[in-house]
Amino acid sequence: MLGQHLPSPITQKRLRSGPAADYIDQFADWLHERGYRQRSLQDLLRALARWTDWMSATGLMGADVLRAVNECKALVETRRRTRYARGVNRLSVAAASVYIQFLREQGVVPPPERPPALTERWPLLDAFRSWMRQHRGLTDSTLDVYQSILIGLFERLGDDPRRYTMDALRAFVFERARPHGVERGKSIVVAVRALLRFLGATGACPAGLEHAIPNFASWELSSVPRFLKAEDVERVINSSGDDTTGLRDRAVLLLLARLGLRASEVAGLVCTDLDWDNGRIAVCGKGRRQEWLPLPQEVGTAIRRYLRHGRPPLPIAEVFTTVVAPRRRLTRASVTHIVRSALLRTGIKAPINGAHVLRHSAATAMLQHGASLSSVAAVLRHRSPRVTMHYAKVDFKLLAEVAQPWPEAPSC
Repeated sequence: MLGQHLPSPITQKRLRSGPAADYIDQFADWLHERGYRQRSLQDLLRALARWTDWMSATGLMGADVLRAVNECKALVETRRRTRYARGVNRLSVAAASVYIQFLREQGVVPPPERPPALTERWPLLDAFRSWMRQHRGLTDSTLDVYQSILIGLFERLGDDPRRYTMDALRAFVFERARPHGVERGKSIVVAVRALLRFLGATGACPAGLEHAIPNFASWELSSVPRFLKAEDVERVINSSGDDTTGLRDRAVLLLLARLGLRASEVAGLVCTDLDWDNGRIAVCGKGRRQEWLPLPQEVGTAIRRYLRHGRPPLPIAEVFTTVVAPRRRLTRASVTHIVRSALLRTGIKAPINGAHVLRHSAATAMLQHGASLSSVAAVLRHRSPRVTMHYAKVDFKLLAEVAQPWPEAPSC
C-alpha cells in the first residue's frame, strides 16, 4: 500500500487523485519488492507526483502515459534547468519511465516495439548459433562475441557462402584485426573459422575452407603467467567492508582467488549449486560442463554471511545480485568491476586489470605451495594439460638455475 511507503498525506492525495491512481498502491509495493530503499522509494514517488500533476494540468489521462512521458521528456530537455524550480524535472521523467516499466510488466501497457533482431536480418547467423549450441556446447556469451565479428563479415561479403573466396576471407580477417592486438586478432580468427566449420559441416560451402585462414603468430609458452603476489591477493580480499556491498564483494573475491573461477562462472552461480552438506560447489564452465569443486571453509563462510546479512530476498536463483535498485543478478562485467574497484582501493598495479588476474594468481599460488600440474588442471578445469603447462614457469629461482647461457655470451 502507498501509505506504508510514503508518509506524506499530501503527496498520497496527489497520487491517488491523479492519472496513476488505479495502480499507485501496486506500484509502491513493486518498488519495495525490487529492493528500493525507503529514501529512494519516497523520492521516486514524489517525482512521480510531479509528473501526474503535470499530466492533470495538461489534460492527459491515465491511458495517455506513453504520450505523456515523451512530451514531458521533450519539455524537460528544452527547458533551462533552474534550481528549486517547481514542476516536472529530469527525475520526474525517470520516475515516469519506471512507472511505465511496471505497467508493462502488469500487461497494462504494450511492450515497446523492438527493432528486428540481427538473427532475423541474417538467418545464417541464427542457424550458426543454434548449431554451435547443440554440437559445440557454446554459451550465449561466447556466441555474442562471435556474433559481433561475424556481422562485419556478412556486411562485407554477404550471407551467401557460395560467394566466399579464400582471398576475400583472409582480407576481411586482416582488415578487422589491424587496429587491435594479437589476442583480439586471434579471437577474430577463431570466430571466422567456427563459421566456416559450420558451413562445411552443413554442406553450405566446401569442407576445410577454415584452413585458408592463418592464425596470428603467438609462440606457445613464450610468456610467463601474469599474477599478483600472495600478499597483494590478501590485500585485495580484505579491502571489502562489512556493509552489504562489502559482504558481497568479499565472497566474490574469495571465489575468484581461492577456487580460480572465471567471472562468468561467479555471475552464473545459483543457490542450488551450493551443496552445504557435502562442502562442495557446482561450477558450470566452458562448454556448459558442470563440475564439483570442494568449498573451502573461508569461502563458504563468506558466502553464507552474504546470504544471511547482505542479499535481499529476491525471486531470482542467482546468488549474487546488485546492491542498487532495481536489484538483479550480477553480470560478468559486474564481477570484473568488483575486482577493478578492489585493485583501485588498495592501489595495486595489476598486470591484468580484471577478474582473470585472480585466476592466474590462484594457479600460481597452488604451484608455489607444492601442488602438481595435474592438481592445478583439475581445479581450473582445463581440458588440455598444455594449457596448465603455462604455469610451470612461476618458480623463477629454479628457472634461473636450469636456464642455459646465451650462445654469444660467456657463461658466468
